[in-house]
Amino acid sequence: YFSLMLKKILYFILLSILLTQVSRAQIKNDIITNLDNIESINFSFVQSTNNKQEIGECLLLFPGKLKCNYNDRYPKKLIINGKTLTITIKKNEKINTYYYPISKSPFIKILDKSELKKIINSSEVEYINSNISLKYIDNKNQTIFLLFDKNSFDLLGWFINDQFNNEIKFLININSKNDFIEEDTFKHPKFNN
Repeated sequence: YFSLMLKKILYFILLSILLTQVSRAQIKNDIITNLDNIESINFSFVQSTNNKQEIGECLLLFPGKLKCNYNDRYPKKLIINGKTLTITIKKNEKINTYYYPISKSPFIKILDKSELKKIINSSEVEYINSNISLKYIDNKNQTIFLLFDKNSFDLLGWFINDQFNNEIKFLININSKNDFIEEDTFKHPKFNN
């Protein structure tokens, strides 16, 4: 009798593990299916970097194009187009533009749909506040956490450490999807002299 009971318990445990794995694979498939239907996203955001909080609005056009307007004391714009990130800050009627390569940042992987799908497929599924969290560690030992809505499978944000080891939390609220966006929207400003 004891042996039969032990077999039933082991069977139940193995079945539970298998069902959990199937469920997590289905979650990843649902997220990717939703992602396949998105070409652009217009969203508002709250960004926290080392305890400093900023808010604003962004346009994301797959693959790899992002423009964000920050609602700071000094107006700031961030543009990513290809492999370069520019930040433009207007302070006291003077405009400063800074250029950064983003090839080393894990952030660029989020903006490229094919890379994002690879991250999703290679991630561990967890839950945070009833939403889906995918944890991914790349070959450079950088960790990316992606957050998705458990019902719509929409992207809710991400947590990363940038190339300067700043912890960045970027939470988004999608305003619209698949709007037409002009390519000139993502044009980098000219370098200041």
